[in-house]
Amino acid sequence: MGKSLSEKQVEQAALGWFEALGYDVRKGADISPGSDTPLRDSHEHVVLEPGLRAALRRINGHLPEEAIEQAIRVVVRPPEPTLPQNNRWFHRLLTDGIDVEYRNQGDETRGDKAWLADFSRPSANDFLIARQFTVKTGNRTRRADLVVFINGLPIAIIELKDPADEQADLWKAYRQLQDYKEQVPGLFTYNELMVISDGAITRVGSLTSSSDRFSPWRSIEDMARPGEPTLEALATGLFAPQRLLDYLHRCVIFEENDRTGEIGKKIAGYHQFRAMKKARESVKAALRPPTGTGDGRGGVIWHTQGSGKSLTMLMLSGALISEKQLANPTIVVVTDRNDLDGQLFGTFAYGRALLRQEPEQADSRDDLAARLNRASGGVVFTTIQKFEERDGPVSERSNIVVLADEAHRSQYGFLEEFSDFATIIGKQNSLIGQEEYFWRGKPFCSHSLPHQEKKLGTASSSLFVVCLKIALPIRNILTPKWRK
Repeated sequence: MGKSLSEKQVEQAALGWFEALGYDVRKGADISPGSDTPLRDSHEHVVLEPGLRAALRRINGHLPEEAIEQAIRVVVRPPEPTLPQNNRWFHRLLTDGIDVEYRNQGDETRGDKAWLADFSRPSANDFLIARQFTVKTGNRTRRADLVVFINGLPIAIIELKDPADEQADLWKAYRQLQDYKEQVPGLFTYNELMVISDGAITRVGSLTSSSDRFSPWRSIEDMARPGEPTLEALATGLFAPQRLLDYLHRCVIFEENDRTGEIGKKIAGYHQFRAMKKARESVKAALRPPTGTGDGRGGVIWHTQGSGKSLTMLMLSGALISEKQLANPTIVVVTDRNDLDGQLFGTFAYGRALLRQEPEQADSRDDLAARLNRASGGVVFTTIQKFEERDGPVSERSNIVVLADEAHRSQYGFLEEFSDFATIIGKQNSLIGQEEYFWRGKPFCSHSLPHQEKKLGTASSSLFVVCLKIALPIRNILTPKWRK
């Protein structure tokens, strides 16, 4: 997109991309008080209640009207004293549903769930984008450039800057979003994504992200050439309905500081989202009988330091746990150092809402075997040092997924124990100084990948093979048993 375009032209281009994705495109004034078809009663209201009510009825067709109205009352009355707390509260409602009660025809009280979105059927949801959406709080008024709604809920805000105006850079858009949070916080209770863009450069952050955590969003289509972080790449790569629902369900976590109580919200970058999606599909294809028909070779993800490996592992684990095909799997996370085990376990403990269970730490080989001696479920952490002496496999279940951190260093023997039964994913550090992801020997998420012989001069042959895309299959670096 050329720098000669105005902010209005950037806005119009964005609306065109969203419309092509199936969004209802509306002017903010046309859905606000004073219009012929208002979707809210006041500029202080940010939820479009008619859209929310219609969606709830459609998605929750088994619920009576009293339960639908009960759910709406819950949504529009945030209970917490701070914005981050209310934002976390809403995200739980979105992903876990709303508990409702009603009386059946026999006058008995029944409990059930009302769902705000249908994550399995994107077409069952309403997607709307409003431009120039005005919000008031007391005597303060702010107008957002673009607001994205799912079922009447304002889940994303996009602030644009004129690419031709040197005085209006991308960070002015960031500062405006911070001002909106202070002046009209109600707009952000339901917010999942905050976007700043001039059309050519686009960054995405969460409610609590500092400026350095607003990350570029590049294409998730072409793994070798992700291109520039344009607004079009964001619209088509993240806001396509099915992808957006998947992202909101799997790629958002909250962490709370045990000492201060401060809440931090973390969301996936484009490379993490792509890694999660690719890995999930590869694991499903690799499941061993009787769960699947694969060979158990889940694959390998390569990455650089600082590219968010721990969050990728957490989000992938949450996604796998929710997959029906895996029949409530057990996730085993293997590290080769106690400090890494503790660090990674801490990340998973903060993300237990995504896992829908508390992670566990195995104290010994026998303890691990005991924890795996269950029909299903569980997220178990262990270190490789506990398994120097082995006597047969620790489990013969097929719905176990092993995530081996730093898989190239010392896990070979331990992975061999699982290789006849479990599905295995290795995660390793890349020597290339960019965010790089590789899957089963083929890169599926990279920022340009020329031959890197000089950078890889000290690598072992197995690392060299993967990074240079030579034909030797990735199985050769996972376990000795897989070597030809």
